[in-house]
Amino acid sequence: MTDKKWAFEDLEPGVTIPFGEKTVGAEEIKDFARQFDAQPMHLDEEAGKASILGGLSASGWHSCAIFMRMLYDAFLVDSTSQGSPGITEARWRRPVIAGDTLTGQTTVLERRALKSRPGIGLVTFRHLVTNQRGETVMEMENPIMFRMREAEDAA
Repeated sequence: MTDKKWAFEDLEPGVTIPFGEKTVGAEEIKDFARQFDAQPMHLDEEAGKASILGGLSASGWHSCAIFMRMLYDAFLVDSTSQGSPGITEARWRRPVIAGDTLTGQTTVLERRALKSRPGIGLVTFRHLVTNQRGETVMEMENPIMFRMREAEDAA
């Protein structure tokens, strides 16, 4: 049997897994922006304040990267995850401003065994990331593939 805590069998619809907290700093925002999304509102405090975002803000792609780390730390690190075939939906609801503290959760929506890959199941999740005011900053939905414990036991 696998020594991982989270396998396909554990991820039933309705299961909710909380994320830890992550405070997003100004230098982190600028570092990411310099490499991947060098728009002024991500690089300069004054440009951020002058934009409709209201302050130095993380790129939406940076928000996705932060979310991915939060998801990994919350449970993927201790799971039988085999990766994801893609993202069904991602929405940035509010800007992530320097100094924001993010948290959130993921909830299992549905799951099914894959006929094409015995021993692997597909689990669909809905992810929510919120700031310190409880405002949703990002919503995402996607499937992730997980190994089954029962398949490992039979091997």
